[in-house]
Amino acid sequence: MDSWVDGQPADALSLKDRGLAYGDGLFETIAVHNGAPVLLDRHLVRLVEGCQRLAINLDHSALCSELSSYARALGEGVLKLIVTRGDGLRGYAPDPLAQARRIMQGSPPAAYPVANAEHGVRLFPCSTRLSRQPLLAGLKHLNRLEQVIARSEWQDTEHGEGLMLDQAGRVIEGVFSNLFLVRDGVLITADLKRCGVAGVMRAELLYQAESLGIPTQITDISLDQLQWADEVFVCNSVYGVWPVRACAALRWPVGSLTRKLQTIARALLDT
Repeated sequence: MDSWVDGQPADALSLKDRGLAYGDGLFETIAVHNGAPVLLDRHLVRLVEGCQRLAINLDHSALCSELSSYARALGEGVLKLIVTRGDGLRGYAPDPLAQARRIMQGSPPAAYPVANAEHGVRLFPCSTRLSRQPLLAGLKHLNRLEQVIARSEWQDTEHGEGLMLDQAGRVIEGVFSNLFLVRDGVLITADLKRCGVAGVMRAELLYQAESLGIPTQITDISLDQLQWADEVFVCNSVYGVWPVRACAALRWPVGSLTRKLQTIARALLDT
């Protein structure tokens, strides 16, 4: 399917775009099912928060209209939405009057090995560490070089995801997913106030767990805590939930709470 720029089919972008020059923007990767964007409200909440924090002038009504139209035309697949600050002159200083540029790209449904969901994945222990930057923490901004470098650390098919720590050695997330662990019936995920991406599936699973009366905790996670977890899984808004069965010498079973949340995520993605 053709890409759109500001609501029109396009295959080119201005060389003055600040997203290209500085990574000055945000993006969302949205599953599309039956012509509808999945978890759209959560994607929009994160995007709007990001635009507010970065002071990007986004035409929200135009964006929502374009998203609906593009998703209907795509039907099934993955919609990548990129919002940049738009064109700028030379230098870092942004134009406070610049209007955000809206870019949409469509892809076929993601094709991951069925075994990832059924039997679980092995995590590659990435040596690339996430930098501390509270001003950007949680946002899905365009500066993804840490993830690019981390993903290049493995090329085999044995590992389905990578494990990323921060500079202090805290467990933060996967390269393209969020990480949860279960200990004594409590669902635990990392505090993302210093770095990391606050995923929409992460937010939805926390909400679903709380609705079911499952205790949840957002906190710093050490490697020791990860070692003694009863269950571990990763999640994102495209594939849902993958159990984690191993990382280096560590091993975990595929647990009942992981399966319960996996079923919930699958239903959300198939709605």
